[in-house]
Amino acid sequence: MTVRAARQTHQIMDTKKLTWLGVFVGSTIGGYIPSLLWGADLISFSGIFGSLIGGMLGIWAGYRIGQSI
Repeated sequence: MTVRAARQTHQIMDTKKLTWLGVFVGSTIGGYIPSLLWGADLISFSGIFGSLIGGMLGIWAGYRIGQSI
């Protein structure tokens, strides 16, 4: 295995890990924000919608950070 192939494999694993971390952190924060702002339950439409939006933003952020490393 060449150095370039090893670096590319390492970078792919880092991007994948950062993407999953982004999903976890983004969906957690996104689901918690409605409860802070207007007192919604974590298992409500706004909490689930916030988790969805936060997860998508977390995927995007984790991927972008992984590509810049």
